[in-house]
Amino acid sequence: MNFIADLHIHSHYSRATSKQLNFEQLYKWAQIKGITVVGTGDITHPGWLDEIKTKLEPAEEGLFRLKKEYATVMQQEVPKACSAEVRFLLSGEISSIYKKGDTVRKNHNVVFLPSVEVAEKFQNTLEKIGNIRSDGRPILGLDAKKLLELVLESHENSFLIPAHIWTPWFSALGSKSGFDSIEECFEELTPHIFALETGLSSDPPMNWKLSQLDRFTLVSNSDAHSASKLGREANKFNCELSYLGMLEAMRSGDPKRFLGTIEFFPEEGKYHFDGHRKCNTRMKPAETIASNGLCPVCGKKVTVGVSNRVEELADRPEGSKHENIKPFFSLIPLPEVLGEINNVGPNTKTVAKKNDVLLKKLGSEINILSNIPLHEIEKVGGTMLAEGIRRMREGEVDIAAGYDGEFGKIKLFSDQERTKLSSQTAIFQEETLAVTEEETSVEAVSLVRDKQENYKTQAENNSNKTDQVKYMEDVEDDSGMNKRQKEAVNYDGKSLLIVAGPGTGKTHTLTHRLAHMIQKKKTLPEHVLAVTFTNRAAKEMQNRLTALLGEEETEKIFIKTFHSLGAYILRNEAKWFGYSSDFSIYSEEDKLALIKKIAPSLSSKERKELAEKISNAKNQLTEVKTNDALIETNGDKDFLCFYQAYQKSLQDSNAFDFDDLIVQLINLFKENPEIKQKYQEKFLYIFVDEYQDINFAQYMLLHQLTFYQTNLCVIGDPDQAIYGFRGSDRRFFLQFEQDFPDAKIIRLEKNYRSISTILKASSQVISKNEDHQPTNIWSNLVSETRINIFNTPTEKSEAETIVHQIEQMVGATSFFSVDSGRAGKDELDQVSAFSDIAVLYRTKAQLHALEEALIRSGIPYLTYGEVPFFEKPEIKEVLSYLRIIQNPHSDIDLTRIINIPPRGIGEQTLKILTTYQKTNDLSLWGAMEKCHHIALLSETQKRPVSQFVKLVKKVGEQQSGLDISNLIDIVLDKFGLTSYFKNDKQRQYYWNQLSMESQTFEGNLSDYLETIALQKETDVYNPHAEKVALMTLHAAKGLEFPVVFIAGCEEDLIPYRRNKKTIENLEEERRLFYVGITRAKQRLFLLHANSRFLFGERKSNRPSRFLNDIEQALKENRQAELKDKQKSKTKKGDESQMKLF
Repeated sequence: MNFIADLHIHSHYSRATSKQLNFEQLYKWAQIKGITVVGTGDITHPGWLDEIKTKLEPAEEGLFRLKKEYATVMQQEVPKACSAEVRFLLSGEISSIYKKGDTVRKNHNVVFLPSVEVAEKFQNTLEKIGNIRSDGRPILGLDAKKLLELVLESHENSFLIPAHIWTPWFSALGSKSGFDSIEECFEELTPHIFALETGLSSDPPMNWKLSQLDRFTLVSNSDAHSASKLGREANKFNCELSYLGMLEAMRSGDPKRFLGTIEFFPEEGKYHFDGHRKCNTRMKPAETIASNGLCPVCGKKVTVGVSNRVEELADRPEGSKHENIKPFFSLIPLPEVLGEINNVGPNTKTVAKKNDVLLKKLGSEINILSNIPLHEIEKVGGTMLAEGIRRMREGEVDIAAGYDGEFGKIKLFSDQERTKLSSQTAIFQEETLAVTEEETSVEAVSLVRDKQENYKTQAENNSNKTDQVKYMEDVEDDSGMNKRQKEAVNYDGKSLLIVAGPGTGKTHTLTHRLAHMIQKKKTLPEHVLAVTFTNRAAKEMQNRLTALLGEEETEKIFIKTFHSLGAYILRNEAKWFGYSSDFSIYSEEDKLALIKKIAPSLSSKERKELAEKISNAKNQLTEVKTNDALIETNGDKDFLCFYQAYQKSLQDSNAFDFDDLIVQLINLFKENPEIKQKYQEKFLYIFVDEYQDINFAQYMLLHQLTFYQTNLCVIGDPDQAIYGFRGSDRRFFLQFEQDFPDAKIIRLEKNYRSISTILKASSQVISKNEDHQPTNIWSNLVSETRINIFNTPTEKSEAETIVHQIEQMVGATSFFSVDSGRAGKDELDQVSAFSDIAVLYRTKAQLHALEEALIRSGIPYLTYGEVPFFEKPEIKEVLSYLRIIQNPHSDIDLTRIINIPPRGIGEQTLKILTTYQKTNDLSLWGAMEKCHHIALLSETQKRPVSQFVKLVKKVGEQQSGLDISNLIDIVLDKFGLTSYFKNDKQRQYYWNQLSMESQTFEGNLSDYLETIALQKETDVYNPHAEKVALMTLHAAKGLEFPVVFIAGCEEDLIPYRRNKKTIENLEEERRLFYVGITRAKQRLFLLHANSRFLFGERKSNRPSRFLNDIEQALKENRQAELKDKQKSKTKKGDESQMKLF
């Protein structure tokens, strides 16, 4: 069967598309155009898939038709001469923006799926990766190769076609962010790619110049953003009308089944030639080469078009052909032909009226343009139309090629010819309508579906630029060490304090000193202890040491956080406490649950206050037995009773809380000198990272571990001490010389991270602190790039400003961003990846507006510092099962899951068990084990308890030797979770995530549970995630990003004022802002809003005082103003409605 197919389009869910782009309109326009099969487009959008299920029904295998109730209504709008069957095929475009080979890659690919069921499965897969709901063409930080892998895994008949492969910004071979070959993009999966979409700016002969493309079937599609644009490019088939029939025709490239393509004239595409749209400069490739790629008007880089890029990769001359070529037919849309003949726009009423007459008398548009005999066209449309179509068919056209987002212009007639021919004949019998400047467009396509803002930049600051940070010569050795770093590495004394400002190579220096001690000083690695504050920092240190020492030596070194060190020693010495070594570590949530158990009458607020008091008492090393000290410390006579009951419950549960891991270790050392001596002699070389962040308990533990033989090296920066609210005290850093009189102090001052502007601004901010010790941090990363200070009306406009700037930084996220000017062309040459960008904020209450704007824009992002993954209720359930397998005496875990899912252990049974537990001084598990001896329990009540105990023991016996992922699967299965919650998609999703994340864990169940228990908010940061990072200023500590935004630079936020009281610690707030600024490597944006809705009220705050600390010469003040939509309307209509086509 001969038919035409247009397989790449969009829906009204995509940005920059017509609101009328629905199945009814597609059904109508497919017939008008002469298209039999239309791709659905946007198959990954849940809303569009719902419309597919509502409005379409199965037709031929893998194809769908519009349901009769919708088709009957629309058929009335289709000329009878155009009436034909229309089918739909499931397809959709996906935008991938990611880093590969240290280069940002941005390409679009069209996926094709054989059924709705496969589409639903594919959607579920993608939704685990990114946001697929804000844009019909989702933006994912997903490698195109990985996307292809997911497509292939979805079904054996699913396939992928790289879209418009030559478009500069968004394609596999594009000049801005593409590859030099399809193989480079898809690697070993390339054999699964059998077709390429040429795009509007190239035609088959241009592609024939590259021998690397010979094996691919070249297809063409309209990429339509409105239904009337269907068929601008399309494909001709002669095969079975079915999904598989079309798939095999394209895969085989059989010229009898795939007959070729219908093409735009490539010069009409928006990116055919090079040039600058702003400068009205169009350039041929040779002209671009001659001008070194620079615009002759403004001197900036031009946008390199498709023609130039083809020439760059071509290995054949113009006009080359190969044996697998297919026919192609270059057409001009009928409305454009009519518009030229009538000297009006293609979307005017005049053209619409004449177009309707042709369709009614001659049939579909593609048939008129390519097949209807010219004499028949002349009878209906006149001599000039027939002559125009003849010239189009013969390629006799005059072309002004498109460039830099500007469509090219095709002319069939010169002005003189049109005047001459118009005077000889009328095109239609009826009188031609008068056309004026007021004539309106038949269809206006809105670029902006949501409320947008108009951004205006203030006049550039004309004050003199600041003196640049002085360039200082600092010769580095082969290992990349500067003079100060080498001094720190080679120091032979026993006590060393390294003051390391931001970006000065802290971890680099510390790991090289450690490696030096082992390699040069012959220190035994098993005698080395390296202490960090986060698991992420410990992992980074381990990776760096492995590179320096090798895996075998590194594994002998004890690299721990303070708390994991405590857990390690306490497990070894558990018998001294009456604990077993498989004790549990309770989180803050577990701690509150335990307090609720021992003091059920307390309110939620009171429980939190009590938990804080307990933590403070422990971290001040106040003994439980010292009644007077406890009462004096907390001002509450009842506190002692709560404290003792809490500790007793912990011991009964064979559990420690987070603070105990330090406090109980100190108690152990105090009461058992021989144990302390054992670990002092074990850890003769101690390295401590982030020393400015230690609290009193950690300080005392360190002093317990050190003795006259200890070699101690600590490193940190007192200007980055930001955890005072958690009990950290920078005074311990400042008094290091007093604690260790033999200490040497070495200051690292060369910054390797930030450009000079950012570095100088940060120095100006921190120097205002009275407790700041003068430093001389310097950098040779000299730049005149200023810090952008944005003033916005509200928190919503602040978020939109950030989105706007991100689109510029990433070089635009879509054609919308490029063509609308939302992403400036100058910025497009400075492409960043999403993973290069962080948005920082002071409090989580700011997050909502930021997420809302990012979701609406489709920019992929991840939040850090929110509810940790392992604290989600669905995950806690599974972890509690794992914990009772390891330590069944943990009452908190047992209570949490004893009836998830329901297993017949009722409230009355639990009440009896709890009473028996307290009476006999047992754990809940102990009472359950003895359920057969409890007279108050009936046999019916005993049965499910006994069965549960047996099942826990059985799974516990099986877990030895299993990897964690398999154990999780067994728990979900054996305890009935999978079957009971089979319809709970959220639980299933989180459980799958847990199972997948655990696959890479190497260690036993005890190690796994300890790792999770000790995980901090910053440990979950993944620098390889191709997404924008959203996190609090505190969570950003220790990280760095090329681009940083800090939102909410206002009084009462930065610095933060709690509950309208005075600012508790202004100097720490300044240090926190300093930490935020120094996360930035190249670009820094500081934003403040005139008005902000926060904590239930709208407030107007002044810009942060910290902004005034930065001299004006380093800043560029910019204004973001809300667009006045009423003023934007004119007699011609709303000018915010911009035409894309």
